[in-house]
Amino acid sequence: MPEMTHAYNFEGRTVIDDSGEKIGTIEELYTDAEGGQPEWALVHTGLFGTKKSLVPIRGASPVGEDVQVRVAKDDVKNAPQVDPEGALSEAEERRLFEHYGMPYTTEGTTTAQGQPGTQRRASGGDAETGDDAMTRSEEELRVGTERRERGRVRLRKYVVTEQVQTTVPVKREEVRIEREPITDANVDQAMSGPEIAEAEHEVVLHEEEPVVEKRVVPKERVRLEKDTETDERQISEEVRKERIDTEGDERSAS
Repeated sequence: MPEMTHAYNFEGRTVIDDSGEKIGTIEELYTDAEGGQPEWALVHTGLFGTKKSLVPIRGASPVGEDVQVRVAKDDVKNAPQVDPEGALSEAEERRLFEHYGMPYTTEGTTTAQGQPGTQRRASGGDAETGDDAMTRSEEELRVGTERRERGRVRLRKYVVTEQVQTTVPVKREEVRIEREPITDANVDQAMSGPEIAEAEHEVVLHEEEPVVEKRVVPKERVRLEKDTETDERQISEEVRKERIDTEGDERSAS
């Protein structure tokens, strides 16, 4: 597996967790202050990519065009939130190490420097700038929809055989003997032949028999059409809100 150094082009690559599930897209890196090696990656996560999380990049490996890290997606989702602007403090990095279950040492990987490196303002106020205000932030829930395949339907035509019975009238010829007595009207015809002789007379008989012919007749046309139905689903998610309390003596404003 190639070594993942700072020379590797991390920015813009997709980060996947140890099971191959997508986490987000890398914006920039934080490197080890001692050796300059990649230590943390600032990753855009969430449904719209608006959330930024720090993901440990040490031990990561390339998988195609992606970067696979050794943590789970849920670990990144629940990671402590830090201000991504500038350098990480030792306390912040310690919290991140503890969250991801990594041993923390003060030798070689005590702090990581952001790129570009700028000094951050602490959330409790900055004595150097004279800022005595404290910023309170809240997480806001953004809900969207994602199109996915839920199934497939296909038309399939097959042939079945049915037994069809019908009645067809048929005709046939039968022989019937008719005897005609000799009268004055037919005596000449009866005496026209020899007086005593042998003779034969043949009659051809006919009959009808059923003839079956099958032809293909179109009956109907069938097609698939898609309708879109809209349902409502209840979404439940936790959001964090900062609250500010005071300690010590309080005096109400006059």
